[in-house]
Amino acid sequence: MTRSYLVITVIALTLVSVVSAQSDKIKDAKDDLTLRIPSSADDPLKSITIHQEIDFTASPQRVYEALLDAKQFTAFSIRPAEINREPGGAFSLFGGHIIGRNLELVPNQRIVQAWRVVDWPEGAYSIAKFELKAQGSGTRLVFDQIGFPEGLHNHLAEGWESNYWALLKKYLR
Repeated sequence: MTRSYLVITVIALTLVSVVSAQSDKIKDAKDDLTLRIPSSADDPLKSITIHQEIDFTASPQRVYEALLDAKQFTAFSIRPAEINREPGGAFSLFGGHIIGRNLELVPNQRIVQAWRVVDWPEGAYSIAKFELKAQGSGTRLVFDQIGFPEGLHNHLAEGWESNYWALLKKYLR
């Protein structure tokens, strides 16, 4: 069992560096929303990468807490959540439908998770990265997910919108 966590951690750290490199490319675009997204022929990872930017009227601290506090997560998602807020700590969201581990936690700034749906093939984890940036009295959340099973891009992208961002915006009003 310990060996499995070690393998997952090594894979997750490798994927975190890929996500960080992609985030650096986005930062280098100097917030130009006309950043060219490469075609699948240019970038084989395109089909397994999700990038979303969401604005909240709440502070980075409130958004961070809502994503990592089990009681708040349960309140906004309306489904049970268990979250160990330590780096390496496990989480179970939406009544056990989503599970994973917190890989990196920078209070009020960044959350990086090894994240998976329970019915994915055993051992398959994606990396979900939440970057929180103060924007006036609100927050811009820059979200990247990489490494999920092929064919799930649209389903997952829509799921983030409906099961996270829309509900979180409503909760943080």
